[in-house]
Amino acid sequence: MSDASKGLGLYNTLTRTKEPFVPIDPLNVRMYVCGPTVYDFAHIGNARPAIVFDVLFRLLRHLYGESHVTYVRNITDVDDKINARALRDFGEAIAAGKLSLNDAIRKVTEKTADQYHKDVAALGCLQPTFEPRATEFVAPRADGKADMLSLISQLIERGHAYVAGGEVLFDTASMPDYGELSKRNLDEQQAGARVAVDAHKKNPGDFVLWKLSSPEEPGWESPWGRGRPGWHIECSAMSAAYLGEVFDIHGGGLDLIFPHHENEIAQSRCAHGTKVMANVWMHNGFLQVEGQKMSKSLGNFYSIHELLETETFGGRTWPGEVLRLAMLMTHYREPIDFSVRKLEEAENTLRKWKRAADLAPAAANDLPPEVVEALSDDLATYTAFQRLTQLAGEASEVGGDAGNGAAASLKAALAFLGFDVGAAKVDEVAVAKSIAKRLEFIAAKNWAEADRIRDELLAQGVQLKDGKDPVTGERVTTWEIKR
Repeated sequence: MSDASKGLGLYNTLTRTKEPFVPIDPLNVRMYVCGPTVYDFAHIGNARPAIVFDVLFRLLRHLYGESHVTYVRNITDVDDKINARALRDFGEAIAAGKLSLNDAIRKVTEKTADQYHKDVAALGCLQPTFEPRATEFVAPRADGKADMLSLISQLIERGHAYVAGGEVLFDTASMPDYGELSKRNLDEQQAGARVAVDAHKKNPGDFVLWKLSSPEEPGWESPWGRGRPGWHIECSAMSAAYLGEVFDIHGGGLDLIFPHHENEIAQSRCAHGTKVMANVWMHNGFLQVEGQKMSKSLGNFYSIHELLETETFGGRTWPGEVLRLAMLMTHYREPIDFSVRKLEEAENTLRKWKRAADLAPAAANDLPPEVVEALSDDLATYTAFQRLTQLAGEASEVGGDAGNGAAASLKAALAFLGFDVGAAKVDEVAVAKSIAKRLEFIAAKNWAEADRIRDELLAQGVQLKDGKDPVTGERVTTWEIKR
């Protein structure tokens, strides 16, 4: 274990304070992060927790050793939205008897899970240690790992759950400190959008652990009838299966604090009889797009795949590492305005860093301690990036051994943060388009716009050289990479 780990501080949503991180077992630091519900391609908001907790995973591995950190990110592949998507996409085949609902569901979840893996890999995210699927943890398992049916039975036996209206419900009144994470007491809760109210509930805030399935819906046999699990019990089972009844860190988006994480805590603590589920709860802030809440009705809803592969945002595609840097330029707990301008800023910054890192000798230096120190302060990425910019300046301006050392340190830091440290690449197609546009401005005698394009390319390390074709006499422009 590195001595630097003693300086790691993380903001804990449970206590609303930044605290020194003290792992339960330094030889097995354990983290769980809520993953995607695979009914559709992951949107750009889903990218933020994937990137944020990937950085934390990398930092923990640096501080405690790669083999001493266990990172679990689940896949929810049983959900009513998935059922609805399967019926939407394969309804005719199901009605004709050519495909069962279960097979249709599998087609939906396999396609979307595969795309999610491609997307987060393009964003520079490492694979988690384990990636359990909810459907694999419904019924008791041969390996004895925690499962949903067993957890529900424990809750009933301990007096924390009851059967009513064809459902098994968690009795929120049975837990005196229910609401500790969200700071929402039962007496203060209003029945509304996020709390389903039904006559068979003892309390409005009681939530579903198990619900019955119709013959047309996927289901598992249980002591309470053929059915399927509620959303919250899934993560309680999967986290316990790989990390135990109490673990170090639980992460996710701010929108999950209530009801999802609150209910996870209730289930897990009451089933196991523990004081906590996880010692540290971390949540990334909300994401807006160009100053507005992202929604399909506003036409500003973008999947990661669309940003990577189509020209739907800003009229172009965006490299995964540019999306990654744009996300990390704002502190993870703050709201972020995802915009074309922010992506352009991230792209230019990354290009400058890479050009400077390219000056490094083959061997990279150790990770700069200032970067580790910044990240150890509740993932202060902005402060870490200030150091990267300083190193880039030293590498480009100082020269000699000092400049080479700065470039090597920069290269090590970029690799650690999940950026490609191969030779800086130039999009030759984009350069050709820019040159063609510039020639059009020159022909129209619009010198200001022509100079603007030249300066933009120079900032990207592309130096233009104007001349004449020796045969036709026409103006031609060549370019080269300026180191």
